[in-house]
Order: sequence, then C-alpha cells, then structure tokens
Amino acid sequence: MTKLAAEGLCRLHFLEHGLSCVVLRTGRFFHEDDDSQHELSGPNLKANEFLNRRLTVEDAADAHVLALDRAPALGFEIFVLSAPTPFVRSEAGALKQAAARVVERHFPDAPALYARRGWQLPTSIGRVYDAGRIERMLGFRCATDFGCVLSALRSGSRLPFVHQPA
Repeated sequence: MTKLAAEGLCRLHFLEHGLSCVVLRTGRFFHEDDDSQHELSGPNLKANEFLNRRLTVEDAADAHVLALDRAPALGFEIFVLSAPTPFVRSEAGALKQAAARVVERHFPDAPALYARRGWQLPTSIGRVYDAGRIERMLGFRCATDFGCVLSALRSGSRLPFVHQPA
C-alpha cells in the first residue's frame, strides 16, 4: 500500500508541477540468501527466479540509467523490471499446478541440466513479472534471462548472477 501511495504522489506531483518521474518496479536482484525460502539452495532459487521475477544488478542499473535519460520525454510512467519471461498468460494455470512441466516445454534440456547440479525446477509459480511494457516503450530488455542460466549450466561456466549469502 505504501508503494502504491508513493507512486500516486509522484503521479500527482507530475500532473500538478510537471516534475517527470519514471517508476521502476524491480524484481529481485539482491545477492544474499532469501530469508523466506529455505528448501532450495540460494543459487538454485535465484536461477529459478529468472523465469518469473529476477534480474541482475547490472540490468537494474542499466534500466535506471535509461529511465533517468528518458524521464523528461516520458513525463510519468510505471514499468515492471525483470528478466524477460518465456511464459504467456494462457500458461498461468499450468504454472501454478505443474511449473516444471511448463518450463520443460520451453527449455527441454532444463531438467537434465538441473539434475546434474542437484537442483530442482520450481514446482509451482504463482506470480510472473512481465517486463514487456518497458521493452515496447523504451526498447529495454534485460541482458540476462533464464536462457543465460541454462547456457552457463551447459558449458560449466560461471553463473550469470552473483550469490553472496553473507
């Protein structure tokens, strides 16, 4: 509620005083462990979140720089900022019931790549952040997505995100 109220005040200030404001509703990008999730390792959880609600710190910074640059022309706008999701709205029910199967349809080798690492794909996804609007309006698309995670797993290279539990 407080975030929505703050956004409303920003919109009102723009309308009354002309001060441009671009709101970026960012997905998760923190490096540390998630203190509300303990059933998966931090890297496994973060990798899974690139399907629906995560982005890298670098992508967050790039989007903020672009928003600052474009704010005068935009006036007031609100954008969701997250890695691009492979999912479409019609998959919502299946994601809630059997997310791993939906992921496998989009990324057939994901179960095997995850198994080699001892990871688990998500069993249920109840919320998907759609960053399509910022891509359509500003041409911004996060450079790192779930496909990048899988590429790192395939090649054995460094994961494309940072995990620092401390």
